[in-house]
Amino acid sequence: MVSLLWRILRTKFVLFLVCALLVTGQLGAAPYAAIVMDARTGEVLYEKNANTRLHPASLTKMMTLYIVFQEIEAGNLSLDTKVTISDYAAAQPPSRLGLKPGQKIAIRYLIRAAAVKSANDAAAALGDAISGDYVTFAKRMTSTARQLGMDDTTFKNANGLTAEGHLSTAHDMNVLGRHLFYDFPQYYNIFSRRTADAGIATVTNTNSRFLDGYEGADGIKTGYTAAAGFNLTASARRGEKHIIATVFGSTSTANRTAKMTELMDIGFDESRSNVTEQPPVAAPLPDDALIASLETGIDEIDAEGGAGKTIRLSGEVKSSPRPKARPTLPVVSDEVAIAMAEGIEGALAEATAEPAAEGTLEFQAAEIAAGETSVAADETALAAIEVQEPAVSEDILLAADEVPVADLAGTLDAQVAALAEASALASATVAALPYEDAPILPETDLAEVQPLARPAAVDETAVETALAAVEPQPELVVTDPGPMLAEENSPALLLAEITDVETVAGDMNAGEPAVEIAAATVTAPLPKRAAPIFEAVEVADTSSDIEPEVVVVMSTSGGRHFGVNVGEYPSRYEAERALLKTALAESATLNEGLRKTSQTDGSWRASFMGLTEEQAELACRRLSARAIPCETVGG
Repeated sequence: MVSLLWRILRTKFVLFLVCALLVTGQLGAAPYAAIVMDARTGEVLYEKNANTRLHPASLTKMMTLYIVFQEIEAGNLSLDTKVTISDYAAAQPPSRLGLKPGQKIAIRYLIRAAAVKSANDAAAALGDAISGDYVTFAKRMTSTARQLGMDDTTFKNANGLTAEGHLSTAHDMNVLGRHLFYDFPQYYNIFSRRTADAGIATVTNTNSRFLDGYEGADGIKTGYTAAAGFNLTASARRGEKHIIATVFGSTSTANRTAKMTELMDIGFDESRSNVTEQPPVAAPLPDDALIASLETGIDEIDAEGGAGKTIRLSGEVKSSPRPKARPTLPVVSDEVAIAMAEGIEGALAEATAEPAAEGTLEFQAAEIAAGETSVAADETALAAIEVQEPAVSEDILLAADEVPVADLAGTLDAQVAALAEASALASATVAALPYEDAPILPETDLAEVQPLARPAAVDETAVETALAAVEPQPELVVTDPGPMLAEENSPALLLAEITDVETVAGDMNAGEPAVEIAAATVTAPLPKRAAPIFEAVEVADTSSDIEPEVVVVMSTSGGRHFGVNVGEYPSRYEAERALLKTALAESATLNEGLRKTSQTDGSWRASFMGLTEEQAELACRRLSARAIPCETVGG
């Protein structure tokens, strides 16, 4: 009887324990949620409970780091900005870096600790550095989440420790991971580091199991709390496909890795090839932001370059338009250029010329311009002389042929009278000609001809008497016979000795017959030019053989004949994008390289050229260590 009772009680006790374990196990398990998304387009490929609000745990640190990257790009922080650790940050529970209150540490080390080790104290210190306290920073986090389209997310702290109202969804965390990849590609590689120097310690990535166990995995962040379970947002790329997935509520690290493997396989099986990439719209920078220069070295141990230097610009560049073509200047011919130069020189010479001597034509012209002479006929004649170009009408030349040469050899009085009357007739005829009809005589070196001295044998009284007897037209006459073309003993030469009288003025009766001068010996007087006469332009002789000058272009590459190939891509856009990401990730060795894309057999090859052999080999070693395909070229 006793043994039977004992067996009944024992059976009931066992059943009670089994039921208790089943009930408490179901109550203690965190809710499960998952989503798979094509990172190139944002297309959802698989989801389960994706919009259920759950505890995100340390996936929260993705938003903390997103805001830190915003502040760096805005120029409000630099990677080497020193942060003083607050009591609140130092008091955060594990996982933690081990920061002490009052300790000063650079931003770059806090980023590494929060992203790689998921240190709660480092994330809290970043929030304090930006907003002053965790409450204000949590409001900034929630506001940024709304800008990114994370409508079901509310943050209460910077590190993801369980707090009332601190909730998100698998969908929102997937969206955040995609934004980190596209909005800050220069910093995204921090999430793939297996280890990192955090200043006071070397930290190990909490996501190493998935990064090492799944082909193409490149990040990004794990999370765990008792209320949330084991969470993970992960990214992987294979060929042209890129998948981002999030899992909430896994029961262990191994279970989390297995679940993520299943989700990634679904993504690569369901995603399409040859899709058009559609990057998400980044959240706007703070209102007081200025665009800062790119800074690298967050994830590099002992990164070169020293303190991060921030260069502030006036605004963000949205596009890179092709520069406008240089305007084409009109080509000025040699003839026009020479004429312009001569005109300028002539104007300067005329402006700087000394005043004319008293008694000359120039002196009388100056008097007329000043109003000192009131004779209207003289003003008209002077204007005609100054405006008209040197010209002689055919009527004068024909009339001159009818004058016998013997008449010129008479007495001195007759010679002077004939010369005066011929000068008056020539001046009147030239002034009457239209400007465009006036024949242009060839220019001679008149500037070099000096007037001859008055002969001593000339009787001035007789000359004045002869001039008075002549009745020329009322005209201001210039008698400048120009160079004589006759022989030494010709009558023209005799005339040249007595034509030193420059001006003749007087009241003469109109209608008198003109005295005709032989054209063979006398050149008609020329009116005064308005502009100086210039020398003929001498053209350099180009007939001689000139040996061509040989120009040798020397190479300036300095032995930079090597390059680095970082893979082949289906489109030029993806090749250039890969070059940009690689340059940002490995600027220490590729900064001086020339990015180049070339098409071969339908694919685009992405390369960095213009490197030395040492630079190319070093770059390949560093890229290979990050699982980036690389090979050196050239040599």
